Amino acid sequence: MGIAELSILLLVGIVVLLAAGVPLGLASGFLGVCVAYWKLGERGFFILGQRMYDLTIEHALLAVPLFIFMAMLLERSNIAKDMYDSLNIWLSRTRGGIAIVTAVMAIIMAAMSGIIGGEVVLLGLIALPQMLRLGYNQNLAVGTICASGSLGTMIPPSIVLIIYGVVTDTSIHALFRAAILPGLMLGGMYIVYIMVRTRLNPSLAPLPENDTEVTWGEKFAALKGLLPPVVLVTCILGSIYGGITGITEAAAIGCLGTLLLIVIRGEFTRKLFLEALQRTLRSTGTILWVTFGATCLAGAYSIAGGPVFVANSILGLELPNMGVILMMMLIFLFLGALMDWVGIVLLTMPVFLPIVAGMTASEMGLIGGLEPNHLKVWFGILFCMNMQVSFLSPPFGPAAFYLKSVAPPHIQLTDIFKGFLPFICIQLIGLIVMLAFPEITSVFLD
Repeated sequence: MGIAELSILLLVGIVVLLAAGVPLGLASGFLGVCVAYWKLGERGFFILGQRMYDLTIEHALLAVPLFIFMAMLLERSNIAKDMYDSLNIWLSRTRGGIAIVTAVMAIIMAAMSGIIGGEVVLLGLIALPQMLRLGYNQNLAVGTICASGSLGTMIPPSIVLIIYGVVTDTSIHALFRAAILPGLMLGGMYIVYIMVRTRLNPSLAPLPENDTEVTWGEKFAALKGLLPPVVLVTCILGSIYGGITGITEAAAIGCLGTLLLIVIRGEFTRKLFLEALQRTLRSTGTILWVTFGATCLAGAYSIAGGPVFVANSILGLELPNMGVILMMMLIFLFLGALMDWVGIVLLTMPVFLPIVAGMTASEMGLIGGLEPNHLKVWFGILFCMNMQVSFLSPPFGPAAFYLKSVAPPHIQLTDIFKGFLPFICIQLIGLIVMLAFPEITSVFLD
């Protein structure tokens, strides 16, 4: 069997197994082990085991469970609720104000922990009932919650960026700096869309009736609810960008700071702590299983010569370099609708990055250009933009399932996916902007 036939067989195999309900980690791991044994016999098992070991001893990966634990603590405390109430006092009398509050809150929460699932669930518990009670359009409400809740993919400290940096041997610090402006830009685009659409069609976001006017004194008094999140964000990002600590140490600071705030606020209980630990272990375990399985498949496919075959096939089309990048973006979008982002990183980057690394900014004709050592960083930001879309893409967009778990019974999955369409369009516009103006990612790079 040639490498072309093997590639088709693996693609069909992974799709069939996923369609049959086999978890991605087990499906990709099974296929990887089969290929490794077919090519190398028992020696293949040892090679795959070494690849998994080398990946899991990366120090930066320790930040993943720490940030997850921090997110779980925030989800179970009232810190996020108080932040929502504070923002709501300032914007409740603004057309579409509750949706804007939701987006702003999502941006702040993304800068605290970078966890997507917990953020969507938390916003669904806090913001969705409020928007539905006030008569907000259901599609606007669910779209705002899920799109904004997925900003943890882009805004540092994003776990997606951490995994990408570990797998591709790219500076995580540089990735975080490069993602600041694109992440805020995307969040800003959501807010502008909400403001414009609700003014063009006020029935989508009715203003609260019979609400008393909030005085400036009450508004400033409400700012105390924003103090804990601002302190956490400052400690985490300030320690990273200030060169005081690494990513992992900053994650530990965030966990300790969150625990301290919960204790000071009198909300700490043994049940809260244990539930946060249990959820952290489940989430981390899921990521690790997907990592192991995808590493097996990527390693076995590399042994079989797959990356060289795919690279030659893409380059053999004789597309311009930007055309090659666009093809990669389409592959990301296709895979993102079918599988988890961890698997996509591990399966595609060994193939795509050597191609990208061989390009220069001048060859691609990019406006403004990039330094060659910034290409991997730029490509990582493009990947994260694609994963933003994947969190909303049917049929397996995870944000829809996260929200469905806490949404009222009358809101069906099909209703949730309908609300995603305008926000997917915004995400694609953001992706086009990043392709056309790559220098956006180098604003905060040295």
